[in-house]
Amino acid sequence: MTVTETPVRIAELSCGAEYSGIQPEIDSAVKQVNAVMVYPEVETSEIETIEEELGLKVASPDLKLMMARAKSIVTGKVHVDAVFISTCFRCAEAAIVRSEVRRYINENTRIPVISYSFTERTTAATLLTRMEALTTTARRKSLLAREKQTGITAGIDSGSTTTKCVVMKDNKIIGKGWVPTIKVLESADEAFNNAMKEAGVTRSDIQALGTTGYGRFLIGEHLKADLMQEEITVNSKGAVYLAEKQKGPATVLDIGGMDNKAISVLDGIPGMFTMGGICAGASGRFLEMTAKRLGVEITKLGALAIEGDAKNVKMNSYCIVFGIQSLVNNLAAGCTPQDVAAAACHSVAEQLFEQQLQEVDVKEPVIMVGGTALIEGLPKAVEELLKLKVIVPPNAQYIGAVGAALLSSGFISK
Repeated sequence: MTVTETPVRIAELSCGAEYSGIQPEIDSAVKQVNAVMVYPEVETSEIETIEEELGLKVASPDLKLMMARAKSIVTGKVHVDAVFISTCFRCAEAAIVRSEVRRYINENTRIPVISYSFTERTTAATLLTRMEALTTTARRKSLLAREKQTGITAGIDSGSTTTKCVVMKDNKIIGKGWVPTIKVLESADEAFNNAMKEAGVTRSDIQALGTTGYGRFLIGEHLKADLMQEEITVNSKGAVYLAEKQKGPATVLDIGGMDNKAISVLDGIPGMFTMGGICAGASGRFLEMTAKRLGVEITKLGALAIEGDAKNVKMNSYCIVFGIQSLVNNLAAGCTPQDVAAAACHSVAEQLFEQQLQEVDVKEPVIMVGGTALIEGLPKAVEELLKLKVIVPPNAQYIGAVGAALLSSGFISK
């Protein structure tokens, strides 16, 4: 991003942000991504008739205003580049309106939308990645539409638990590196060196480098990267590339070590997305703890789950602490390790379904990526919940690194 770029106009459709005290946090995050917040103006008469027009009755005046503002965007009364929809996660009525407004805008425009439920503890740092993804989608559609990697480029994905790197040449992966994330820079250097060694290239051969993930800025400055990009846009591009589904709609699911991402994609460009979760019980960390309790490597947990039946295990909580306690209690009651592994996978899949897949329009193909996609029981559990086929593409665990390498090729000097 440069200071000469025109600020992205983001429409805020929210309820309760002022009362909860998080509006200053939203404003701070927006300012950091060189954007301006827009509040669409509406007539009183439009607020009075919006319920009938959208077929949704609500009690809250603020929610009616949200709906009227959404119509103002759809009808072109106000020009915006992106939309941020947010309500308090405790309000059931707001959750329904948020979902309907999101769907209404998505079905009638090509404007990128993010839907978010906040708490009183939401901070600008929490919102920053989401705002960055929203503005990137609005600002760099030509870059995100890129379908092929050219030249020799590399991508580094600094995740919460692992750091991945790939080297690509003329649209093919020629080198890979995968190490635990311990010290961010040292892990990045190790993964990068491993990938270059496998590819048979040196740093001077790399024509462009992209970084993504939690450590993208630190690593990007350290290695003088050409592209430092958040995970939403990078993972969208990497997923459809690996699955060979770059044209048309797709849904990308990424269950990470600390948070999850659900992204609705059209022609490789994210339209709607959500990320995060209420508890780590919905993440790969829960599966790691389950594997440890069962005395198996995380790489073996999926095969174990395939052999089990989740219905034989009673889960009392989605919380990572109480969830593990439930699994321990079930083992003590005589449940098999196979059934417990299956139940753990279903627990994560259910939370993904309930907390995030309600926030995006799920369209086939459904592409599951990230390291957890290799835990066979998890894609199976998602398939059973969605009643749809889930694709796990080759090299799914390198999703972010592949997307970063592909997009960074757009920065190669001609």
